[in-house]
Amino acid sequence: MDAKTQKSELTRAAIVGAALDLAAAEGLEAISLQVVADRIGLSKSGVFSRVGSREALQKAVIEEFGRRFIADVFVPSMQQPKGLPRLDEIMRRWIIRTRDVDAQQGCIYTAGAFELDDKSGPLRDQLLDEVTRWRAALRRTVLQAMEAGHLKADTDPEQLVSEVSALAMGLIHDARFLRDARAAERARATWVRLRQSYLN
Repeated sequence: MDAKTQKSELTRAAIVGAALDLAAAEGLEAISLQVVADRIGLSKSGVFSRVGSREALQKAVIEEFGRRFIADVFVPSMQQPKGLPRLDEIMRRWIIRTRDVDAQQGCIYTAGAFELDDKSGPLRDQLLDEVTRWRAALRRTVLQAMEAGHLKADTDPEQLVSEVSALAMGLIHDARFLRDARAAERARATWVRLRQSYLN
């Protein structure tokens, strides 16, 4: 990669990072090329030349949030054995990330879902794809725990995925809105009780 290309990619990463910070604080609809340009000291045309339209930048933000989320929560958990150890690690990391990152900056998956739930179009479709892909990864992990004999054979994977997703959403609410310092602790206790009900 030549120096010019590398600089361009670094600039694009800075643009997407600034837009992600803005979206986490104020929502996806708050993103504009001009506001992001002002944040990083570029011209509006300079931002456009690297990311394209406002919608393209919004899509890039969703992709980047998903990449960071998977890198923080899912990828490290793959080091654990398949089954309940891996599912436990995913939940542990998800709770920590929600406490340390999303409680401060906001969760694009959750906030974006509320922001776009009554809309249609490519942006909603992309967010839906990202969330669906994450839930599919969770479902595979649950199925592996069933196959390993760690969870009851009659476990409904979709039900468990729905429950842990609701747990994470509740944690975001309590940590961000209620500013409950014990929100993560309560979420961990909820997971312990929930997993107990599914153990084989």
